[in-house]
Amino acid sequence: MGSPMREKRRKLWESPVHKVTIKKPFHIGRYPVTQEQWHKVMRNNPAYFKGEKHPVENVSWNEIQVFFRKLNALESADGTSRIYRLPTEAEWEYAARAGTETAYFFGDDESKLTEYAWFLENSGFETHPVGLKKPNPWGLHDIYGNAGEWVQDEYHISYKDAPTDGRAWENPFPSVSTPVRIRRGGGWNGNAGCCRSAERLFAAQDKKLNSLGFRVVKEVQFQ
Repeated sequence: MGSPMREKRRKLWESPVHKVTIKKPFHIGRYPVTQEQWHKVMRNNPAYFKGEKHPVENVSWNEIQVFFRKLNALESADGTSRIYRLPTEAEWEYAARAGTETAYFFGDDESKLTEYAWFLENSGFETHPVGLKKPNPWGLHDIYGNAGEWVQDEYHISYKDAPTDGRAWENPFPSVSTPVRIRRGGGWNGNAGCCRSAERLFAAQDKKLNSLGFRVVKEVQFQ
């Protein structure tokens, strides 16, 4: 996890490179959550760029937690079990890389990015319906570009002392100020460097951006 010194466009807060072992299996959405899916749960559509099959955006991390509470109440047998949630940052990068160690899951040649992502070069300054670009090797679409994706973790200035088991990295003693959370995958308004597997940006958890949505993780339930 993270970007090595040789990687073009790397940022200091993507280091040090470190090994993470995902302890718990999980399912992750093939696509970002769409406006149609959001509306079925929340009965509203906050997106700036309207379209049922477009990713929902303009939603804060806080609002996404409400979405999951409602979705879990609908889907769980007892109405309280946690089945669906945001991916942790480690889970997101693991899924985005799909077993690769290059800057992008398709290699290091950023000129190929237009085949896989809507970003600053080809987006027309807006989102697009999910699934139109090629997927990564594990079948995930729009993992780069289109709408960036919130993850569960709070922002830390580096990976020093980060969990190595795939857990979300959160502060055990929340501060009075609004926590800052990690966002991944770039977005329609990001350049090629923002769409690398290791790229990490951040925003206050109450922030709403028309370039930022999310993807769902479903926990694997063992009988």
